Amino acid sequence: MTTLLKADGLSRTFGLPRTSLRAPAAHRLAVSEVSLELNKGNSLGVVGESGSGKSTLARLLLALDRPDAGTVHYRDRVVLPGAPRKLTWFRREVQVVLQDPMGPLDPRATVRDIVAEPLECLRLAGDHDDRVDELLRVVGLEPSVRGRYPHEFSGGQRQRIAVARALAPGPKVLVGDEPLSALDVSVRAQILALLDDLAEAYGLTLRGAASARRSSVAATPTGSHRDDLSSQERP
Repeated sequence: MTTLLKADGLSRTFGLPRTSLRAPAAHRLAVSEVSLELNKGNSLGVVGESGSGKSTLARLLLALDRPDAGTVHYRDRVVLPGAPRKLTWFRREVQVVLQDPMGPLDPRATVRDIVAEPLECLRLAGDHDDRVDELLRVVGLEPSVRGRYPHEFSGGQRQRIAVARALAPGPKVLVGDEPLSALDVSVRAQILALLDDLAEAYGLTLRGAASARRSSVAATPTGSHRDDLSSQERP
């Protein structure tokens, strides 16, 4: 089985504000020695309480933050934060859908510009307008909305726009950082079904994170984490 995304011993700490001039600097351990493997065609979930390090782990996997220890590999190639042009190859292969369906969307940009942004930033060839229309249909929106702005949509519709943008460069891996947590229960089911359908249709490999009231230590064949780390292979 082909391993696409792999993490070995990732750790990340953050400095905390001093409570006293005499007190030593305090640190918070956000991620501790996390190892995982995401194989082609599989899905993997990371479940834990709010503040348990799920988003930090996602940032490390996406090369948006540098770990204090450990490494991230994609197709056996080391991935490190750096200049955007040095990560173009990685951004074409790995994309993300974030928690807040409104925050990542530029309120001054039209749907067309939002969805086409990765196509332009990654300098992908082809008719971008046609690609935008295709992606809007794929996520269940009419191409006629391309001239509208994010504030004109519901939360579920905005998340569909975010998914369309993530799919634009044709990634092999889609990372979700709690993409359902800000949505109503009924809308969550719709977006979850959409992601599942897209994964099957496009052969996507998924990594997702979700909150839980309780977290537990769970060991996997690739390591352990204080959160509940589980993986399953889609049929």
